[in-house]
Amino acid sequence: MPAPSPPGRGGAEEYPGFAVSVTGGVLVVRLDRPEAGNALSRRMREPMARIWARANADDDIRAVVVTGSGDRHFCTGADVKEIAATGEVPSAAARREPIVWSPLGGGVRKPVICAVNGVAAGGGLHFVVDADVVVAAEHAAFMDTHVSVGQVGAVENIGLAHRLPFGTAMRMTLQGSSFRLDAARAHALGLVDEVVPAAELRPTALHIASCIAANSPRAVELSRALLWESLGRPPHEAAEEAWRTAQRHWSHPDFLEGARAFAEKRPPRWTVRDDR
Repeated sequence: MPAPSPPGRGGAEEYPGFAVSVTGGVLVVRLDRPEAGNALSRRMREPMARIWARANADDDIRAVVVTGSGDRHFCTGADVKEIAATGEVPSAAARREPIVWSPLGGGVRKPVICAVNGVAAGGGLHFVVDADVVVAAEHAAFMDTHVSVGQVGAVENIGLAHRLPFGTAMRMTLQGSSFRLDAARAHALGLVDEVVPAAELRPTALHIASCIAANSPRAVELSRALLWESLGRPPHEAAEEAWRTAQRHWSHPDFLEGARAFAEKRPPRWTVRDDR
């Protein structure tokens, strides 16, 4: 895999199908194929892997925001026209490798905020169900189209079942393109964390990411990992592991620095590079 781009750089020319920038410690990743509903093509697979690798490797990046170009579509999933022409899906070259579209499958250790600017469908749900926080514009909508185009509703749908009532996740999966959740309903059911006017979507996502970026990088990483790893585990096992992790963190420099900064009424000076 090519080395991640240097900090502060990035653009559509470096990551085909994406527009990438860094703002105040936040990596902003924009799916940039509005003419195709921001659909995922095969040529976007390798750039996606490099984007996630960059997020992990660059110490100046503390959080990631993923959104789409335009105001109609966030991401409509795999490019069905490309599949019809080639007979191959965007992930066909990696049948035994992690699913790079997903922040979890891509091994992202930094918090990911998904800013849904329009319709999120099919494979576009990878970004939604695996995000740490989901913000949606008022006109956004969510649907799963896999079975309507002859595909199996699989990984994204398991994510839906974790974030939605089971019956709603099943209905989305089995009804396909005939069923969609608008932003308000998705918020009421827990798939979306906040709904805002379209003009406020990016500022809201950046504000959330910036607040996260101001906190201890190591504490954020460990806290995030504990919550994801607790899914599907018995509560007592998850709590025991959480307590062990908290105790181990007592020896980390940020533990004492946070207390001192609070007592001295000053901004904390966090440890940025940590290979523990």
